[in-house]
Amino acid sequence: MQIQVNTDHHVKGGDLLRQHVENLLNDVLNSFKDEVTRVEVYLADENSHKGGDDDLRCTMEARIRGLKPIVVTHHAENINMAIDGAAERITRSVRKTVEKRRGN
Repeated sequence: MQIQVNTDHHVKGGDLLRQHVENLLNDVLNSFKDEVTRVEVYLADENSHKGGDDDLRCTMEARIRGLKPIVVTHHAENINMAIDGAAERITRSVRKTVEKRRGN
C-alpha cells in the first residue's frame, strides 16, 4: 500500500508529519493492506493566517483494487485532530466497502 502526503503552503509538512501519517494509516488499514493499493492524504489550512475554529482540513482518498476511490474529509482545530478524524472515517468506509465485497 502506497501512502502519499500532500500539504498546502500553510501547513508545515516535513518528514515527521509524513511519517506520523504513514504509521497511522499502516496501523489502521493493516487488515485491508491487500485490497488498498494507495492512500493519498491532503492537508490544508482553509483560513491560512487568519486562524479560526475547525479551519484545518484533512482529506483522504483510498484506492481499492478494482473499485472507485473512497474519499473522506475531516475538519478540526489542529492538524493532528484533522488527521485522526479522517483516519477514523477512511477506516470505517474501507471496512464497509471491503466487507461488502467479501460478502460479510
